[in-house]
Order: sequence, then structure tokens, then C-alpha cells
Amino acid sequence: MTRVLGLEGTAWCASAACFDAETDDIILESDAYLPKSGGIHPREAAEHMREAVPAVLEAVLEGVRREYGPPVDALDAVAFSRGPGLGPCLRIVATAARALAGALELPLVGVNHMVAHLEIGRHGSGFDSPVCLNASGANAHVLGYHDGRYRVLGETMDTGVGNAIDKFTRHVGWSHPGGPKVEEHAREGEYVELPYVVKGMDFSFSGITSAAKQAYDKGTPVEDVCRGLQETVFAMLTEVSERALSLTGADELVLGGGVGQNARLQEMLAEMCAARGAAFHAPEARFLRDNGAMIAVLGAMMYEAGDTLPIEESRVLPEFRPDEVPVTWRDEGSVATPASVDERVQGAEAVVELDPRGVADEAEAADGAGRAYKRRLAKGYRHPELDARLRRRRTRSEARVTSGARRLGVPTPVVFDVDPPEGSLTFEYVGDADLRDAIDPERVRDVGRFLAQCHEAGFVHGDPTPRNVRVVTGDDGRPGPRAYLIDFGLGYYTDDVEDFAMDLHVFEGSLAGTADGAPELLEAFEEAYREAGDPGVVDQLREIEKRGRYQ
Repeated sequence: MTRVLGLEGTAWCASAACFDAETDDIILESDAYLPKSGGIHPREAAEHMREAVPAVLEAVLEGVRREYGPPVDALDAVAFSRGPGLGPCLRIVATAARALAGALELPLVGVNHMVAHLEIGRHGSGFDSPVCLNASGANAHVLGYHDGRYRVLGETMDTGVGNAIDKFTRHVGWSHPGGPKVEEHAREGEYVELPYVVKGMDFSFSGITSAAKQAYDKGTPVEDVCRGLQETVFAMLTEVSERALSLTGADELVLGGGVGQNARLQEMLAEMCAARGAAFHAPEARFLRDNGAMIAVLGAMMYEAGDTLPIEESRVLPEFRPDEVPVTWRDEGSVATPASVDERVQGAEAVVELDPRGVADEAEAADGAGRAYKRRLAKGYRHPELDARLRRRRTRSEARVTSGARRLGVPTPVVFDVDPPEGSLTFEYVGDADLRDAIDPERVRDVGRFLAQCHEAGFVHGDPTPRNVRVVTGDDGRPGPRAYLIDFGLGYYTDDVEDFAMDLHVFEGSLAGTADGAPELLEAFEEAYREAGDPGVVDQLREIEKRGRYQ
């Protein structure tokens, strides 16, 4: 039997909970800070935390006395949210946790707030190794488990999803929080087009917020702007979640974070998962928004694994990244599963029918090459106008950029046919496995050289992951390349070093989240890129890494 008291207070919500691991019972008390105008002000949030923490803590302790007896006998540990969050709020909660643990002579557990969102979803769903979409006010990222840690497979490169929505609603003059108001008005609105920015599995919200403000200022009905904002932002989050499922081979997705309470977002994620045969779980609303229960649930797991903190080492970590947390409470393993060997492959965007010998149409394959028939699927979760626009644009881009790379001498499949309205392409069949499933340092070096060639010519791949590199795994007796870049659907022409560095960021993030021995592979990749291309791009990559929401 394990009972843990958890304290949450990263930003706006003071919350305490007791979790009984044997019965799965939870006693939960919360007191949210709602500013009178504007967004969350750190000083006001800290003042609220100072007043509210003692009250919610005493309410839960009274519940413990009533249900289990004196806390000194009933509790096994005290857990608290160590970060990420606002420093003043975190310090108030940590001080209360230390004082309680010291008074009751109980072990102290320091919990990562974002991992707690994931773990309460995993606990409630019964899933083994899900991908997790965390969508909250200050943060947005996709996590997957690999090699003893939760890896950030994709994240916002500027503002959090909730903050992006709140910036628009403050511009309109609505009070905090803005998300429920956008959801309400969107039900009455017509879709309007807004910027859609997905870079591999990373995404950006700053442009869409600015465009939404401009549309409103120009007289577009606020209901229509809300509809466009909601449809676009949530489609981006759903797309990157599907990309993460495809990259890792996972078939389970959990949702976390306060923005996850939005019914339209849940609907999109559920529809996406159903279409690809994956399971989806959204916790009940009180466990999606910031709450002490998720801290207590993860705290119990960590306590049982012996993962506790001496009080003198319990300083708060306002920039505590989830991938900095050693996952001591889980068995070893990975979210990734072996790739299918079927001749029909479903990726994040498309279905690819593989014909390695070119026998499906002997006349068409008179050149002796096999064929890969790719068709971008209509995504039911996206608004039809947005879906049609993305499918046409990405199909054209893929054909154009793939051929452009091939003319440079970068190994890519030959493009035999393209039909943008149908979202279909016919390629030469290349390689015999994805790099993800046949990882090889030399092939990783090849990717570094190939991307450098593309960047020198003024375009990016857009989604260079180990799923989008085909390799030759054996000695087939044929001369030629051993690795090929494929799937240039997010590629585009640019002369911006930031865009080039984002290509490297996407590849390195996906490699770290799926490959064993990632540090050595990343070193080989960057070394090859520096040798073949502009070292300044790697320097810019370091700058991008400093900007991540958890740095």
C-alpha cells in the first residue's frame, strides 16, 4: 500500500491531492487563480499561491484524517511539482512540501510537471507505452518513451498553445482564460484560412496569432476567426501527434494539459487515432488541467522506485525539461515497435503501396525499376478546405523538391508521375528498409552530407526523420548509393539559415527519440554536415535549441 500527498503550483492553480495506489482513490482540492484582466501575472500568481496553498493542503489533510487516520501514519511520502513553471510559485509550493515532509518525517519526491501530465494519462488509460501530446497554456510538445527517458519528439518553437490562443482573446478584449471562449464562438463561425506551420514534428503558433488579430481588425467576424484559429491550431497538434505515432511505431496516444479539455481537439485526436487503428485516451477534465492528483500519482510511482529527494537537494527547476528526468519507475523499453514488412505502408500523411519488382504494371516498369505508389489520404479531422489545400500543396512540393535534390546528385527516387488534386505520386522503389529500423552510423553520415547539399542549393527537406531515409541493408551486388532521402512533402526553397538549422533540429530530435546510441550518431551526423556544408548552420542549431520551451 502506498499513499502519497501531492502539491501542484507551477503557475495558476494551487492544488493538493492524496493518492491511494492500492484502491486508486484520490482526494483532490484545487484553487485556481483567474486574473481580472490580461494574462497570468507572475507576482499576482505567487500571491494567490501563498494564500491558497495552505487552504487546499489543509482540506486534503482533513480528508486523509477522515478516510485513513492521522497523516503521520497514513501517508508514505510528500510529492511536489518541481518544474517547469514560474519560479515564485514553484518556490512557495516547494517550501510547503518540505515543511510538511519534515513535520511528518516523510520522504520528499520532486516531480516534473509535464511528465506528470503524461503519467496520469498512462495510469488512467492502462496503456503501456503511449505517445503523449501535452497541450497546455505555456507549453506544447509530443513525448515518447525511449532508452530510459521521455524524449521530446516535437515541440513549439515559440509560444505555448494556450498562450497563443489567449493572446488573440486579449486582443479582442476577452478575459482569461481565452480557450473556452474561442471554443464557444467557433461553434457559430465559418472557417477562414490562417497560417499552418508544421516543421517535421515541431510547430509554431506566433504567425497564426498575428494573422488572427489582423483578420479580426479588418472586420472578419470574431466567430469566423475563432473557427479558423481552432481548426488550424488543433489540426497542427493532431498532425504532429500522428507523425510521432508513425515515427515511433506506437499505437497508443494520451492527451495532457489544460488545452486538452477542448472538445474539438479531443474529437480530432480520436478521429485520427481511429483512422490508423491506434487507441486514444483523454483523462477527465479535472486531471487535464493542472492538479495535485497527477503530482501524487507520479509521486507514488517514483516513491515505490526509491526515487526520493533529500530536502537539501530539492531546489525548484523553473526550466525543468521532461527529457531531463531519468524514468526510474518503468521497465526498460521503447515506445517504438518493429516496422511492418507488408507491401502497404501507412505513414503519417499517406499510404504507400510498394512494388519492389515492378510487376504490378510490366509496361510501366519496363526500365526494370520497382515502384512505390504514394497517396495522401484525406484527413477527416481537418476542415475540408484546409485538408485539400495541404494535400495539393505538399504533393506538388514533394515532386518538385525530390526532383531538385536528384538533379544535385542527392540520392532520391525518380518521380514517375504526380497528380496534385488526387494527392498521388509514383516513385522509383529504393532501398529495402527505413533508416529507423536499420540504423547505421555511415548512413547517418550520409544524411548529414545530403542535407548539406540541399541547403547549399537553397532548399530544405522539411521532415528529415529516420522514417524518411531509405537504406540498402545488404550487399545486393549493385553499384550506387546506400541511402536515399524520401518524402520531401514539407520541403520548400529558402535562403534562411534558420530554416536549414530546423532541418537538422528535426532529424536530431527524431533520432534521439528512436535510436540506441544516439549521442554517437548525432556527433557523426553533425561532423558530416560540417564537412560538406556551412558550419554556421550547426551553430544556428545550437541557438534554436536554447529557444525550446523547456530550455
